[in-house]
Amino acid sequence: MTTAAEVLARCAQLDRFTASPAFLERVYLSPEHAQANAAAEEWMRLAGMRTWVDAAGNQYGRVEGREPGLPALLLGSHLDTVPDAGSFDGMLGVVMAIAVAERLRHRTHELPFALEVVGFSDEEGTRFGKALLGSCAASGQWDPAWWDLTDARGTTLREAFTDFGLDPERVADAARRPEELVGYLEAHIEQGPYLEAAGASLGHVTTIAGARRFELTVVGEARHAGGTPYERRKDALQAAAAAITAIERIGRSAGVIATVGRVEVQPGAVNVIAGRADFSLDLRAEADADRDRAWGLIHDEIVTICAARGTTFAWVQTHEAPSMPCAPWLTEAVVAGIRATGDPDPIGLWSRAGHDGMAIGAVTDIGMLFLRCHDGISHHPAESVRDVDVAAGLDALETAVLELALTTAPGGRA
Repeated sequence: MTTAAEVLARCAQLDRFTASPAFLERVYLSPEHAQANAAAEEWMRLAGMRTWVDAAGNQYGRVEGREPGLPALLLGSHLDTVPDAGSFDGMLGVVMAIAVAERLRHRTHELPFALEVVGFSDEEGTRFGKALLGSCAASGQWDPAWWDLTDARGTTLREAFTDFGLDPERVADAARRPEELVGYLEAHIEQGPYLEAAGASLGHVTTIAGARRFELTVVGEARHAGGTPYERRKDALQAAAAAITAIERIGRSAGVIATVGRVEVQPGAVNVIAGRADFSLDLRAEADADRDRAWGLIHDEIVTICAARGTTFAWVQTHEAPSMPCAPWLTEAVVAGIRATGDPDPIGLWSRAGHDGMAIGAVTDIGMLFLRCHDGISHHPAESVRDVDVAAGLDALETAVLELALTTAPGGRA
């Protein structure tokens, strides 16, 4: 039986597949992606699974249930990383899923569904700037406009497919049909501090946050800093600074996550008043209506700020994803799994971060298990989980699968 120590050791093995010797970075359709797929495939085979890589580069394993050809309960997460990543975001969920399949290999004849594991290929969007490429392909949501996306070296997504040995014309073959799947369960580090603050190893996810992203622009007038009185200034940076302060204030009061992560100023000289400021806005909330309401407040506040400072405001939305609730029937199984570890009152949390479940939820119900991570640190080399929490997570995920076996009719949901 695969233990927590072995799961953590496998995560450490995946750390070796990196584009940089100085830090962990593994991006879509890279040699390191192929190496991670190969490692996951080997572990899947050791767990008794039939394996394949789909038309978008996602790594799969499957073991049949009580009869061949049944719809599958899909377990998994992603194998790609951000630059300078930690060892567990995504990878832990894939390795745990394989471990659960190994634990159940002698009981799959009892299951009214097949059991599949997937290592999604591109959740982060690091290389081509578009997140969830792997799970969008798997859920039939591939947009042909993405073929023209380029990486930092100018390689198009279409070229990268071909270089990886995939056929761009067959990407639709990766799409799963609703009748092929029973549901999707993902184990993932929380990427937040709430489980640790509560002294809990595990929690269940209620919904994955809906997100919108914007590029915001304030235009003023670039003039000599020494020669222009304050009352004559149309300072784009000062207006942007006031806007950024307002964004945090509104986000806090509205109960949403509002983040400015990038600011660029032109002309950017020490003795020139800024004529233009471009900055990003990442807006997330448990409910889409709350998120959209907050955007309305932010928009109106920035318009007011710019008018008072003689500047103009423009914006472009670059991303929108609806929130994805976890299905109650899958959540009940996850909660039962957590209770089986000795926690009588499992914590429910909404995920502030995005996950592959946001995409795969288009074709099947989803459920998620959160594991405590130290200080909520993620997307950083200091990302850390404890052996005891991984052990509890393995037990909870295994129990959840068995719970679903009791409540799911052959060929689909109960």
